[in-house]
Amino acid sequence: METVVIEFLKRLGSLNRATVNGLKAPHKPILLLSVIESIAFGEIVENKIIISPLLVARFKDNWNRLVKSDDFQPNFALPFFHMKKEGFWNLKTYFGKEILITSSHSIKSFSQLKESVEYSYLDSNLFALFQNPNTREEFYQFLTAKYFGKSDKIHQQYGLVDEVTAQILNEPSIEYQKQIESADEEEIFVRCGVFKRVVPKIYDYSCCISGMRIVSGYDIQMVDACHIVPFSVSHNDTISNGISLSPNLHRAFDRGLITLNENYRVVISKSFTEYPSENMLKSLEGKQIVFPNENMHYPDLENLKWHNENVFKN
Repeated sequence: METVVIEFLKRLGSLNRATVNGLKAPHKPILLLSVIESIAFGEIVENKIIISPLLVARFKDNWNRLVKSDDFQPNFALPFFHMKKEGFWNLKTYFGKEILITSSHSIKSFSQLKESVEYSYLDSNLFALFQNPNTREEFYQFLTAKYFGKSDKIHQQYGLVDEVTAQILNEPSIEYQKQIESADEEEIFVRCGVFKRVVPKIYDYSCCISGMRIVSGYDIQMVDACHIVPFSVSHNDTISNGISLSPNLHRAFDRGLITLNENYRVVISKSFTEYPSENMLKSLEGKQIVFPNENMHYPDLENLKWHNENVFKN
């Protein structure tokens, strides 16, 4: 074990990094620290490093905490793509997808990375070391000391996630939209991810129409965060533009087969034929939704009016 630790400490201590104005790029060590934290707090449980909102948020938090130079920008896609040159980091692309690169052999964009790369995975020996609490801590302190001049211990931090959560729950939609206007695609990805976590939580992980609620020990979520006015139209991820729906009702809502009226009761479209079954949509006609605990978190009636006028098929 000790030999393997020494080998990987050497490799992680000699990362290939770009140089700008005499300074070495901090992207790769920041990403590695973020991965170690994600493993430590149970967000990564197998050797599949998915491009998740939490991992991107950790990357941004660590960047703001550790990087003091303005010569570099916190571009998550760069280290996720270029780390493959280090020999211990591998990329698994989606079937039939090709990673499009620039003339300088770099990844084109964060969206291109998400579209083409399913996940990355570590050398199995390194992943095992990151899973072990003692060696994980050793690597974390080594990376912070080597690249940032401070030997930090792993600690829980949700700076960006906590900030966005507070905005989603408390900010007026107009103020929130101002945040979106200045956000890059990575931050928007984080914000959308937080919305998907916060809305079901506010509804106690239940579908607000059917009442379906399933609790699993495997972090399996069976209800969706549904935008009332689509994000592409509204740029509104605040809680009043969201409701918690089971996947089938989410699909029906998005396609205009159901809506909610000004009394928060279900209205069913007359535009489709439904065959008899135990779970007929039409049996939900007139049913009132289950509300969040706080009045301020109720669906906004103006948003519901927009859905009625622009999506619902009478």
